[in-house]
Amino acid sequence: MAKAFASQGDMEEKTVSFTQVGEGIYAFTAEGDPNTGVIIGDDSVMIVEAQATPRLARMVIEKVRSVTDKPISHVVLTHYHAVRVLGASAYGAREIIMSDTAAAMVEERGQEDWDSEFGRFPRLFQGHEEIPGLTRPTTTFSERMTVYLGKRRVDILHVGRAHTAGDAVVWVPDQEVLFTGDIVEYHSACYCGDGHFSDWGDTLDNVAMFEPQAIAPGRGDALVGPEMVAKAIANTKDFVRSTYKPVERVVARGGSLKEAWDAVRAECDPKFADYAIYEHCLPFNVARAYDEARGIDTPRVWTAERDREMWEALQG
Repeated sequence: MAKAFASQGDMEEKTVSFTQVGEGIYAFTAEGDPNTGVIIGDDSVMIVEAQATPRLARMVIEKVRSVTDKPISHVVLTHYHAVRVLGASAYGAREIIMSDTAAAMVEERGQEDWDSEFGRFPRLFQGHEEIPGLTRPTTTFSERMTVYLGKRRVDILHVGRAHTAGDAVVWVPDQEVLFTGDIVEYHSACYCGDGHFSDWGDTLDNVAMFEPQAIAPGRGDALVGPEMVAKAIANTKDFVRSTYKPVERVVARGGSLKEAWDAVRAECDPKFADYAIYEHCLPFNVARAYDEARGIDTPRVWTAERDREMWEALQG
């Protein structure tokens, strides 16, 4: 039997956790599925990451309503990926915020990404019929912006390229809590198909400079306390380096994509094979690393057709 592509065979519902990571600050997590952050201000609520569909967003809203009845005023999207943004309509927020670069990527490749991710991860797109279309921001920023939820200050910043070119982080200074999107993961594979391997380590160093007391990563459990924060940052850095360096060596000697795949498996399987979505991410990670090692700075657009061609080549 042919091996299922990406997460096509992953149809089992995940157990949801809603963890307090600071006063009035929560992380919605689900066993390696995309996380969502909740920041409660004096008069309203900010959501960080929207989920893939309105159906999944309503699960977040249910948890929000268990702790506050304040209206949801803002949704911050750390990057453009479909599994993060297409549930935004369910929140009824007056502002949807992205970086300028992320907003441009919605226009450049948002539909292709939606089509591609729909085929990769069918469980997350149950109820997709409710999605009204591509999620576009009402507000964008270049390097940083600040939102006040009453007296509570929230800073939204671009600290470097990593998971995508347009990644943002969300910092709540009064509690020293940071929402990193997919720049940081915990016991979950990094998806690097749109990534920038050579920049990612420096961006993680920029994340560490906040000295957060807690991080809500893109996937995986909330990280509370400096020790867990440092562990997750170091582990993410190791994952990215362990993926890219074997490919870089293969490219330097003129090797093929399949040789790069074998080299990454040899390096990463012993350390990361039990991580959430590891098998899902691996072919995209190797393909992007192979391109970057050959000097292609801007990730190529993933389409459903390109997904199939890449998977068939690697399996062959």
